[in-house]
Amino acid sequence: MSISRRSLLAAGGFGVLTGAAALYGPLATVSAKSASRLDSSRMPVPFRQKFVIPPFLAPYKRGIDPGDGQPVNYYRVTEQSTTMEIVPGIKTPILGYNGVFPGPTISNDQGTHAVVTMRNQLPRKHPVLGTPIATSTHLHGSASLPQYDGYASDTTLPGFKKDYHYPNVQDARTLWYHDHGVHFTAQNAYSGLAAMYIIHDPVEKALLPQGEFDIPLAISDIQFQANGSAMYDDHSHSGLWGDVILANGVPWPVMNVKRRIYRFRLLNCSISRSFQFHLSTGDPLIIVATDAGLMPKPQPVREYRHANSERYEFLIDFSRYKPGQEIVLRNKSNPFNIDYNHTDKVMKFVVTDEPFNTNDPTARTIPTVLADSAVMHLARSQSKITRNLQVERKNGEWKLSGKSWADVIASNFQWAWANPGLDDVEIWEIENRSGGWFHPVHIHLVDFHILSRNGKPAFAYEEGPKDVMYVGENEKIQVIMRFEHHKGRYMVHCHNLPHEDHDMMIQFRVGLKEGEFDPNDPIKAARPVWDTPAPA
Repeated sequence: MSISRRSLLAAGGFGVLTGAAALYGPLATVSAKSASRLDSSRMPVPFRQKFVIPPFLAPYKRGIDPGDGQPVNYYRVTEQSTTMEIVPGIKTPILGYNGVFPGPTISNDQGTHAVVTMRNQLPRKHPVLGTPIATSTHLHGSASLPQYDGYASDTTLPGFKKDYHYPNVQDARTLWYHDHGVHFTAQNAYSGLAAMYIIHDPVEKALLPQGEFDIPLAISDIQFQANGSAMYDDHSHSGLWGDVILANGVPWPVMNVKRRIYRFRLLNCSISRSFQFHLSTGDPLIIVATDAGLMPKPQPVREYRHANSERYEFLIDFSRYKPGQEIVLRNKSNPFNIDYNHTDKVMKFVVTDEPFNTNDPTARTIPTVLADSAVMHLARSQSKITRNLQVERKNGEWKLSGKSWADVIASNFQWAWANPGLDDVEIWEIENRSGGWFHPVHIHLVDFHILSRNGKPAFAYEEGPKDVMYVGENEKIQVIMRFEHHKGRYMVHCHNLPHEDHDMMIQFRVGLKEGEFDPNDPIKAARPVWDTPAPA
């Protein structure tokens, strides 16, 4: 018996369809209540664990960049195989940056460069899945040179290390770094190779909460094997939807908050699941920033949809609540997810009467104007060309306009779908022809502005600089961007990571002709080197 995913969902969840084994394999035994095989008595229960904030990583050295005289911070990050108590009393194997998930947050001021030495100290094969482990670190949202951008086929083998140079010249924004190793990005990111990275600037510091009231919040999902290890089932490369929601690696945690305004930098680092976030009180989330930085003005929304790899920053004003009041960040989900008993909730806030500095202007005031960015002022008349990119599924394979990363590899990494000149402005029209799926499409190097969605204006909460777009079923989106910063080859791909790995990724080339000598060759220009033990 073979049942399409669309039919399965239309029938009201795959727990009611016992014949789903033909398509879903191991998941055929799972009820609509959960996907995990962990004994029900050991499954995590919502709102029992404390919220935590991932550690911030301090530089081990500071210096001056001889090229431009700007300050530079030096960091070491080690990719390690370890275990983590996601469920109390159960050790779950993970791959972690510095052995934790989420990995350590790196934070720098605009203009302070960073050099991150990424050490691959992982085993040659995944300890649970048995897949080969060769990593490539992508700082998602950074205008990095191609050789430091995490080009999928620029991999570092276990026992080697690579220095990644990050300019940090862009406006304040929430970025994240994650594995991008070719064909195994999904397994590696799902296993824990994901972390946040922040750029601050004076404008953002003056307008929005900082310090303990500026909260990195990485949301993901997971499902468990009977022994507590993470279960990986991507439904024949369609996607993975876990039944346990994690906030900073903790299942459905509880966060105590003071009666003031907090800023949340929400990253969806699930490999496939999208969310539709809202508060249980019905009060608005005040969106103040999108993937690539501050919006022109705040946008209050009752709910919004959030694709994997997108970042939205929002404010919650807890001063309107009484001490002891509980507020839940909830999830209404979106079409073409698979949902379970508790995937409709994310975390709980409990309001306290703890004191805070009432002289802090960000404690009780929501700004009415935020910040402009150049990309938001690009006009259609500036565009040199409009290109159409179709996201589609052909003969069981994920494609972008009929091409995939296999075509890039076959061309010896020369073929490119687009070839804008340096500083050219272009409009790209992304059209979802795959049927029954949504796709978060990420364009490396550039920030873009969403001009339209199915001929209508973008959603209000999208009216800021972006680098990922949620492309829903049968949606057609137009975005405008300037191809600035660097010449070279960069990727565009679906950020449903099983789609990317099989093989929904192509490249574009900025300011270079095909076959022209490339001083910033993404594979050859900065090779990994053999690692020697470094000081802790």
